[in-house]
Amino acid sequence: MSSFSSITKNELSRMQVEDKCCLLAELAALIRMSGSIQISGVGKVNIKVSTENAAIARRIFTLLKNLYNIQTEVMVRKNKQLKKNNNYLILVDYLNNSQQILIDTGILKQNNNDHYTISYKIPKDIVKNRCCKRSYIRGAFLGGGSISNPEKTYHLEFVTHSQDHSKDLSKLINSFGLNSKIVTRKDNYVVYLKEGEQIVDLLNIIGAYSALLRLEDIRILKEVRNNVNRIVNCETANLAKTINASIRQIENIEYIDTTIGINNLPSNLIDIARLRLEHREASLKELGMMLNPPVGKSGVNHRLRKLEQIAEKIKEGRK
Repeated sequence: MSSFSSITKNELSRMQVEDKCCLLAELAALIRMSGSIQISGVGKVNIKVSTENAAIARRIFTLLKNLYNIQTEVMVRKNKQLKKNNNYLILVDYLNNSQQILIDTGILKQNNNDHYTISYKIPKDIVKNRCCKRSYIRGAFLGGGSISNPEKTYHLEFVTHSQDHSKDLSKLINSFGLNSKIVTRKDNYVVYLKEGEQIVDLLNIIGAYSALLRLEDIRILKEVRNNVNRIVNCETANLAKTINASIRQIENIEYIDTTIGINNLPSNLIDIARLRLEHREASLKELGMMLNPPVGKSGVNHRLRKLEQIAEKIKEGRK
């Protein structure tokens, strides 16, 4: 059975994107999150992108073809241990313009002396448009994101190796009015969201609409279930309170009857005492309706409290 995370990624991998600027932003994020640079000689730089998801491997292949018109090599490594997923490796070598791809995606930055350094920050020109911001976050999720099963908990995260990149990614996500935070885990930096509503908003931003609807359904069901449980617990507590009060009232009346006798009480207390003994499960309102003339709930409560006070006085007098 596929996880909620892989279902969401499969949906995003099928998403149609036309604008070249958005395709580049998504590719830039994918390479940063799950790619590595291999130097095989002077001026010979290769790009390797690894994923366990076949749909994401196809997505990267398509992005490279649409942007650079290159046919990349995809290698499949079968993982026989513990029946884990296969590993897909997309390789772009120096003959396929890998250096230009790294420059275009802002990963390689040229210095004044014609040397290149690796930049871990998100280039502003790649995410200057709102549509490109959304594409970058989508690529980051495909490359290094995951979402927990919402039936159990609400948690969405992006795992990145760079502190600078994690700060930029969090800032980019929060530019949409969200409140992502960063935590370190081993040697990685994790940008995460924990509130169900914020995760729904992020899924909307990156275009995972089917996953969004599924999560909303689960959220509504959980909310209804919690409300029902709350009401049941409240009703149970009230019922227990009523039963305990009724038991205490009956004990007081029976004690009065065995000591001074019910018939020696004032007439208004005799009537309520007899009714309470005869109708042990009746509510205060129901007892009040049985009196002639009828008495309200507060009136019945007042008389029963009088009986409790009488029982307490008898007990004190006997000590």
